[in-house]
Amino acid sequence: MEIREALRTRRSIRAYTDQPVAREVIEDIVDCARWTPSGSNVQPWTFIVVTDAEMRQRLAELNTYGKFIAQAPACIVIVCQDTRYYLEDGSSAAFAVTLAAWSHGLGTCWVAGDKKATAPEMMRLLGVPDTHRLVALVAVGYPAETPVREKKPLEGLLRWEKF
Repeated sequence: MEIREALRTRRSIRAYTDQPVAREVIEDIVDCARWTPSGSNVQPWTFIVVTDAEMRQRLAELNTYGKFIAQAPACIVIVCQDTRYYLEDGSSAAFAVTLAAWSHGLGTCWVAGDKKATAPEMMRLLGVPDTHRLVALVAVGYPAETPVREKKPLEGLLRWEKF
């Protein structure tokens, strides 16, 4: 899939089939994401792939938004070392996960983690050391829906030289 097509067609998917995602596909998605740029090339991320149904259920329960994590066959949790730009770096990696997954015909939905009150509990559940921060949880699976979303027109968003 060409990158421009992926950027224009990718949508957040919140309903998944029960078809499992092959380990090799998940590894390719994470391999693509690890090439994401990071501030000073620190590459502070670690990707935790959660396929265990009970663990996905527990993560879903800890999220006020993101209950669909329990239904997705996989969840890729992105944690970063607590560096100066961990949030930007981890967010960039999360977006790369969504695009790489889409190129495999997989849907994703990105659930923010850093600012959630339950982030410390999710970190403990996943065994993440205190030196890291929870950036995102990305549900991954074969789409059971095809959402249509409108985007704001370019004319209302683009400015030249000044606001």
